[in-house]
Amino acid sequence: DHRDLHSFPTRRSSDLNGPIYIEGAAPGDTLTVTIHDIRPTNGFCYTRTGDPRQLAEWLGADCPHGTRICPIRDGAIHWNDHVQIPYQPMLGCIGVAPDWGVPTTGPAGPHGGNMDIVETAPGSTLWLPVTVPGAYLYLGDAHAAMGHGELSANGLEMPAETDITVGLLQRTITSPRIETPTELIAIATTSPTERAIAQAYAHLILWLETDYHWDRWQAFDLLTHTGQISTGYYLSGAVAVKVAKRYLEAG
Repeated sequence: DHRDLHSFPTRRSSDLNGPIYIEGAAPGDTLTVTIHDIRPTNGFCYTRTGDPRQLAEWLGADCPHGTRICPIRDGAIHWNDHVQIPYQPMLGCIGVAPDWGVPTTGPAGPHGGNMDIVETAPGSTLWLPVTVPGAYLYLGDAHAAMGHGELSANGLEMPAETDITVGLLQRTITSPRIETPTELIAIATTSPTERAIAQAYAHLILWLETDYHWDRWQAFDLLTHTGQISTGYYLSGAVAVKVAKRYLEAG
């Protein structure tokens, strides 16, 4: 709503629930969050074109506000009278408290946070490293759909209810992971993007080595030919890299 930005909640934060204190969670543990369902609460999603930011170098800066309100029905987002987008809900923001302070919910990092990774979706289990007692899980910033890169800093934002199951593993990881029924996904958040890609692939290789007994250099070779990349908001530096589970038994 461009009429009064001071009343707009996301001027201060993404729309979130939490923090949720997890009994028994201690530094060095891993929190698992399985997402079962993300449901719109009012049948609509919203977006705006917003600020073109770095794209203004090529597109110009005279971007209209471009508010768009879209009905969600029959498994589709009705973007306009002619274009429908598949309803593919995801959470833009999910994480735990880092051990180095209390940041805003804006940045992403090893603690998760505002990653905007589209695979944070129903059917996925997110793994998060616990660095403080109780973990302090938070989640939200629900989108009815979002493209890779989130160019205008907006997905198809929506109020939503999310069903999750939280688990606790007595093991240590250093960065977020996602497991889906068909893929393993490792996430890194850093700049420049090429470093984030390299770091995420290194995390995935070490995951295959530790949990699936792959030789790291065979995994390095395999991912050269089969790995895929998913990007969050293009200014945040969050990158996810993926491998299909069907390759794992060949290690």
